[in-house]
Amino acid sequence: MNSLILEARKKYHSALLSSNVLSLDNNGIPSNADKASKLSVCISKHIATMLMAETHNKITGQSSGAKFEQINMEFLQETFPKLSNLRPGKWHIEKLGNRNSLKVFSFYQYEHLQYLNEITKSDSRLASSLGNDYMVAPDIVIFREPESDEIINQSSDIVDNSCALLTCIRKKNSPLPILHASISAKWTMRSDRAQNSRTEALGLIRNRKGHLPHVVAVTGEPMPSRLASLALGTGYIDCLYHFALYELIDAVKTLEAEDATELLDILIQGKRLKDISDLPLDLAI
Repeated sequence: MNSLILEARKKYHSALLSSNVLSLDNNGIPSNADKASKLSVCISKHIATMLMAETHNKITGQSSGAKFEQINMEFLQETFPKLSNLRPGKWHIEKLGNRNSLKVFSFYQYEHLQYLNEITKSDSRLASSLGNDYMVAPDIVIFREPESDEIINQSSDIVDNSCALLTCIRKKNSPLPILHASISAKWTMRSDRAQNSRTEALGLIRNRKGHLPHVVAVTGEPMPSRLASLALGTGYIDCLYHFALYELIDAVKTLEAEDATELLDILIQGKRLKDISDLPLDLAI
């Protein structure tokens, strides 16, 4: 019997295939390949073959990006809540967007941004000075509800009315949910998309009041050099997760792409690149 994570990984890839996020065009070029790069096409073809991708009309970039976000959210919904023995709590996993009433300032660490947003709307000079660097829009978020005193004191008397009066985990102090993780989902990692993920991460780091949530990115980009543009070094994101890292490793080794293999090894050994199957467990830390 396969493990939960392995089964969820298979289901994740099946969803990418059935939704045509990962597919081949009439020329046999995968949907995540850069047609201008021979190596990108070769690597992505190898991955697509291993995952048994089929030929379909390519969907638009905006549509594939939205579907990729949705599939990643569903993967986390399928796995992360099952880790309650490692990370107990009342958890929620959602996509943020224009249709969701939930915004980054809905969370305890970022509630002050709502006030800042309101005053900049009415003060053009302040708005021009601040810009909009404080506005953060993660693709997917994981957050937890604060706990009642009854839950906190379930095993023994841990808190009372004379102490722990400011901690956000205590619902009595603040009813706002606590942002646990921000996940940036980018199907491919062209320079502009790498910059978007970096900007999102920097906004979360700079503007928080309190605990910094996990800040990670997930991608289907096949080129190690482009993965390195976001993953290499430290400071912006916790780690970059690849939708099919095991297949990517096999692809660059089979193709004997020495530079790509070496760079991939640097990213993996340097703890900057992991497989999508590692993500739920890392988020339980």
